[in-house]
Amino acid sequence: MSGNFSFSFSGDDIEDGGDQNPTAPNISIPAPQPSASAFPVQGKPLLAATRHDLQHMLSQLPSKVAYGILDVDLDGSGTIRLPRRELWDVRVQLMAEDDGSDTEPGLGNHDVKTGVYEGGFKSWESSVDLVKVLSLSKAFLGDMNLAPRIIELGCGTALPSLALFQWSLSLRGHDDNCGLSLVLADYNPTVLQLVTLPNFILCWALHERAGSQVLADAFSSEGELDLTPEVLKGFEEFLSNRRISLSFFSGAWSTEFADLVTSDKTSTTGNGSKRHTIILGAETIYSPFALSAFTQTIFSLMEQEREQGNAAEALVGAKKLYFGVGGSLDDFVTGARDLGANVEELREETEGVRRGVVRCRLTH
Repeated sequence: MSGNFSFSFSGDDIEDGGDQNPTAPNISIPAPQPSASAFPVQGKPLLAATRHDLQHMLSQLPSKVAYGILDVDLDGSGTIRLPRRELWDVRVQLMAEDDGSDTEPGLGNHDVKTGVYEGGFKSWESSVDLVKVLSLSKAFLGDMNLAPRIIELGCGTALPSLALFQWSLSLRGHDDNCGLSLVLADYNPTVLQLVTLPNFILCWALHERAGSQVLADAFSSEGELDLTPEVLKGFEEFLSNRRISLSFFSGAWSTEFADLVTSDKTSTTGNGSKRHTIILGAETIYSPFALSAFTQTIFSLMEQEREQGNAAEALVGAKKLYFGVGGSLDDFVTGARDLGANVEELREETEGVRRGVVRCRLTH
């Protein structure tokens, strides 16, 4: 096998009606080659692991964002409504800021462009599967003796982290001693800036609008939020008052990436309390290259958490098989067990494209 090839599968992009795409996603991935990299593109360097400052990201936001709501049925136990910035709104912003360079690949014909764009602008089925699994055990967010830390790798629109953030707003009070840390990581910094951060602001604003005249006024139009200086200041103050930290990282998965995340002091929580770290990943193992780098990264993160005396686990949602490429959830399970982890299946979807969610924990 040589060169590039493409494959398609339907039902991956989760739509709420605002961004309809009548064609199946086209994913272009190079043929396997001997490499330790998750994104092997000959002659092209990987994006280095980078931390992004929240205040700087807030300063780069547009004056308003348009959004839609994705309703996730929690298997008969209710529904959670997750806001997402509309893709057409992202396109409008990029066109307004066009400097003559190529349009962001994720807003063109490719849902994944290996080594360039890794699919973060759209929401994928396995991220919804993770939301459903997390809904069954979200009570840990209200444990006042625990400082939860969520690390979502390949976050994109960050549906699982958004759900946990939204639940925490109801489960954790103003006087909690333990904080909540949310670490959002995507290969592409543009995804973090254009969709991940706006989604968290939207989630907060919709939850708090009833008690805030500033937010009520900011929702001046249906499906739009004005990002006024007062709104952004209110968002920062809310995070500070609730002891919630948002940290953003971009770049390829690697040991350096894991070290950067672990050493980040802004994402530490609580006042010496025991920390419970949950690493999340949805659709992150679509090729052998991605599978290897992702597995090594989560093991590095879990081992570093354990060395600091903290509990850690990983929840991974993926397809049973990525046809034509070689990645699979079964391969991840086998590899994780070979490395000495305990892996248990939490959820299986048999309708349509087969998918599953597994929990991975270190055993020694």
